[in-house]
Amino acid sequence: MFEAFRCDTDEDRRLLLKQARSIVMWALPQYGLDWTAISYIGLSDNITYKIGTASSGSYLLRMHGRWMSYAEIQSELMLLQALNRVEGLTMPEGVASIAGTYILKADSEEDASSLWVTVTRWVEGEHAGGQMTDQRIFDMGAMMGALHITAAGFVPPAGFIRPVWGEQSFKREIDKLGRYYSGFVSETGWKTYQLAAAKILSELESMEANEDQYGLIHGDLHSGNVVFAGEQPYPIDFGRCGYGYYLYDLAAALLELSPGQRKRFIEGYASRKKLESGYVRRLECFFIMIMIGNYSHHASNPAEVPGLREQQPYSQAYLREYLKSAPFLFEVIEPEEVK
Repeated sequence: MFEAFRCDTDEDRRLLLKQARSIVMWALPQYGLDWTAISYIGLSDNITYKIGTASSGSYLLRMHGRWMSYAEIQSELMLLQALNRVEGLTMPEGVASIAGTYILKADSEEDASSLWVTVTRWVEGEHAGGQMTDQRIFDMGAMMGALHITAAGFVPPAGFIRPVWGEQSFKREIDKLGRYYSGFVSETGWKTYQLAAAKILSELESMEANEDQYGLIHGDLHSGNVVFAGEQPYPIDFGRCGYGYYLYDLAAALLELSPGQRKRFIEGYASRKKLESGYVRRLECFFIMIMIGNYSHHASNPAEVPGLREQQPYSQAYLREYLKSAPFLFEVIEPEEVK
């Protein structure tokens, strides 16, 4: 039941969440939390709940998908602990159980599988929602630049391990997309994806992973993973943090923004961290890489397929411009007729 949290039917999802709720009730006493409210947040790579307490604020409880090992989860908590020691940074931080451990192992009663459970302190704030002002977008960019600079100063201890977002991870994403593309794109459209993927892999091979361009990144820092306390942005959900190009992180944030907003975000980023010469073309490569990776992530969920299908006229247009080596990041791109 736990394996990858795969839910092919509504009944699968209902049973999974019923089981997950029982694990929440098992885990909370082990953290000594005087909980007053349990709110389900969502099911994706992890199953997440917000835990409200009477005396110590709120917490995030995560049940981690099997794609992340114990060592990788432990490393995430190490990184967050180190970053939280830096003045001016506020982000989730792991909470120890009564026994002094930061990660609990929950076994399934229905099969031989198990999963890992962690609790982190809740970062107070609100999502921007429809209030994505130019200043907030600039500040989000500046926050990402500051985060990259700070993470570069982190010295990983022995045994530190996090995912690498690059050539190999992208190949896995393409392989998965190859199993599910037929639900939302034609054979002709799929060939365009394949051509773009080949071009991305070729570009990745030629990139130099030096310390100015490559390091520890958030991995998924779009607006849904940023909260504002007043007008100050704070990053949340470091479940995908790992090693990769800084431009990969930047591209993940730009995907949801308009051309003008992308410029503003980059201005904010550049106010804290210098961008290398000729970065735009490489950034466009990562933009397409992130777009394809997102489709790979969602394509196996039947509930997501209609939305993916609706996006294809725009996706195919971006792929078209990328394959022509035409600049598109700051341009309004006309949707492509889907065949």
